[in-house]
Amino acid sequence: NNCYHSEDAGVSCSGPVPVRLVNGNNMCSGRVEVYHNSTWGTICGSWNINAGNVVCRVLNCGTARSVTTAASSGEATGNIWLDGVKCNGTEPALDQCPARPWGVNNCTHGEYAEVFCSGPVPVRLVNGSNMCSGRVEVYHNSTWGTVCGRSWDINAGNVVCRVLNCGTAKSLITGAFHETATGNIWLDGVKCIGTEPTLDQCPSSPWGVNNCNHNEDAGVSCSGPVPVRLVNGGNICSGRVEVYHNSTWGTISGRSWDMNAGNVVCKVLNCGTAKSLITGAFHETATGNIW
Repeated sequence: NNCYHSEDAGVSCSGPVPVRLVNGNNMCSGRVEVYHNSTWGTICGSWNINAGNVVCRVLNCGTARSVTTAASSGEATGNIWLDGVKCNGTEPALDQCPARPWGVNNCTHGEYAEVFCSGPVPVRLVNGSNMCSGRVEVYHNSTWGTVCGRSWDINAGNVVCRVLNCGTAKSLITGAFHETATGNIWLDGVKCIGTEPTLDQCPSSPWGVNNCNHNEDAGVSCSGPVPVRLVNGGNICSGRVEVYHNSTWGTISGRSWDMNAGNVVCKVLNCGTAKSLITGAFHETATGNIW
């Protein structure tokens, strides 16, 4: 390219409102918090299983097993952002459910919306050459652990890559990582056909039952897509667009940047559609590669 960082492309997305679960007993349970006005806050009142299902689905955590409005996940401070949330359960995101205006409520910090989702088992790739390759680790019993690679095949790799929005499995890796794992080997004998929606839907030995060691840990290198992020914006759904290539984050020239490209970024990041485009006007000028 023949561009400068003053021409870096960016986008401001419409949403949906980012959501997270905190202080639960695993990554798919806990107090529901939403991001608004650059701050995480809680939800209170009239919380039901339909609303819980929306949250679990958005977070790729299956369906809601149970919901509460209590403080079992610990006391929060700060804003109570939403009250009176009324979902029918089919909404694509929580901000599509009717509710009172942001910050308008008559709740106290003890009536938090909480949800406990069915799963699926969270999965991640670590110690690879990029964000879409590495050792496969699954989260169980509040701990990350590895998968034995003895029966690991391309079908299982495809499931992991798809769950992580990383395309398809390019190649398999067994044991050859930058750093040897410690701790639990959670899964062995994983036998996927490749079409399963999540890794825990594949037949395997019971959790923790194996006769493997960590030099047999399973891994995968996925085809992509190129990881993308937004930085230096007013919230986590706006900012300068950066893509990950050759183990480095870099920017995109804004000379031909348009609404169609912005919409792709917003959709990939679960941030709705492009509200407006930004070129060069960020809180901080980038350095490094323009990819």
